[in-house]
Amino acid sequence: MRLYAWIAAYAFRRHGTYRIAALSATFTNTIFGFIRAGVLIALWHARPSLGGYDVADAITFSFLTQALIEPMRIFGGGLDLTERIRTGDVAVDLHRPADLQGWWLADDIGRTAFALVSRGTLPLLAGWLVFPLRWPAPATWAAFAGAVLLAMLVSFGLRYLTSLVVFWVHDDRGVNGISLITSMFFSGLTVPLVVFPGWLGTVAHLLPWAALIQLPADVFLGKRTDLFAVYAFQAAWAVALLGAGRLLTSAARRKLVVNGG
Repeated sequence: MRLYAWIAAYAFRRHGTYRIAALSATFTNTIFGFIRAGVLIALWHARPSLGGYDVADAITFSFLTQALIEPMRIFGGGLDLTERIRTGDVAVDLHRPADLQGWWLADDIGRTAFALVSRGTLPLLAGWLVFPLRWPAPATWAAFAGAVLLAMLVSFGLRYLTSLVVFWVHDDRGVNGISLITSMFFSGLTVPLVVFPGWLGTVAHLLPWAALIQLPADVFLGKRTDLFAVYAFQAAWAVALLGAGRLLTSAARRKLVVNGG
């Protein structure tokens, strides 16, 4: 476990090296938070109490989801593992005295921790300076942290599977394109899933992407107080995706071919 803790700490330091890039990306996220807030304000003025949200909920949702974009890597596609598979460097990874999936999970935990610190606070603070955001009760912050942690595991599980597909397709652009669209639409980033009508809303809430943004946001806003059900849903998808990743890793070991042997 000490090895994986070191990997996570090193990943945190590595991503913290590019502070100007992180600051510029955070500024962009914040600007888009205001743009999205304007759209949602217009929508909720036209349809008050849509999906059980009021205007303050919708505005808070806008800035909170902007803060979670990078920690959950909604736009990120696969991991850096993708390029290592394409170049054959993954052969070195497979010979390390560490589990491949565990190594990249620890690396992603470090990246996520830095993203939460660097890009998860400014959008909320900027929104709070302009709008009356709906802040949770002190006890809810711990519940929200638990939902974010499980969301990170689901996010990693999805992206790890996306990366491993490169063992077979060799070009991940199509897979990443599909992953980007589904993540944006079914996570609640585009619009909250609570506004999805009928069967579409039902299906969207059952898919793993709902665990990335919609469920943590609902916990933050106090819309979901049934924490056991929320955590159980997220944990079930995390276990399923990580288990699928382990099976696919075993299959990829037999698939791997690099020049020279």
